[in-house]
Amino acid sequence: MPTDCLFREDSYLRDCEAKVVAVAPDGGIVLDRTVFYAASGGQPADKGSLVAKSGAAFPVANVVFTDPGKTEIAHVPPPGSPALAVGDTVTAAIDWPIRHARMRMHTALHLLSAVLPYPVTGGSIGETESRLDFDIPEAGLDKDAITAKLAEMIAANAAVTSRWITDTELEANPGLVKTMSVKPPMGTGRVRLIEIAGLDLQPCGGTHVRATGEIGAVRVTQVEKKGKQNRRVRIALV
Repeated sequence: MPTDCLFREDSYLRDCEAKVVAVAPDGGIVLDRTVFYAASGGQPADKGSLVAKSGAAFPVANVVFTDPGKTEIAHVPPPGSPALAVGDTVTAAIDWPIRHARMRMHTALHLLSAVLPYPVTGGSIGETESRLDFDIPEAGLDKDAITAKLAEMIAANAAVTSRWITDTELEANPGLVKTMSVKPPMGTGRVRLIEIAGLDLQPCGGTHVRATGEIGAVRVTQVEKKGKQNRRVRIALV
């Protein structure tokens, strides 16, 4: 049963009431709706907890998609957690400070991909530091120059919005996809786009801030050579 992924429409939701619709063999709890982001696209799974009507609570050890189409999400409890059954109602609550830091970082990485318009070969999102890997031929990358361009984009306070297009529309516009190793999930009939007004547009299922000014100060901390044409650019929140 597809999970209603509330975070895709509103990344600022911190909790929601949900019903248990399935319990996986490994104990993973599938809810009818959730605010928890499941690990994908370089963004880690949200941290947080599930609280039953009885008041029994347990942390969520991991959040994963259970199907290739990324439509169903399981919340994996740590060993020894209270048992939940199909039909139970719970409150799903995320660790907001961690989520918000990752939202800021994820949006900053989209800006970085606009500053450096090269194919992206990999990436990772953290709370304080993140990175993107680019397929770039031999060329010097100036940390201060990239930092300055990012600062300009952040200061513009450009709106960050999402919308949906069909699989067919994406196939007709392959230039929207910047990532080489990770392709946007297709097969459900639609793909989510994240647009940073006047700056960037690309498929993405992750969580983002509402405007670039919310990112705050960011600096490029390191540019690493990871191969003949691969450059890893690390950024950090200041």
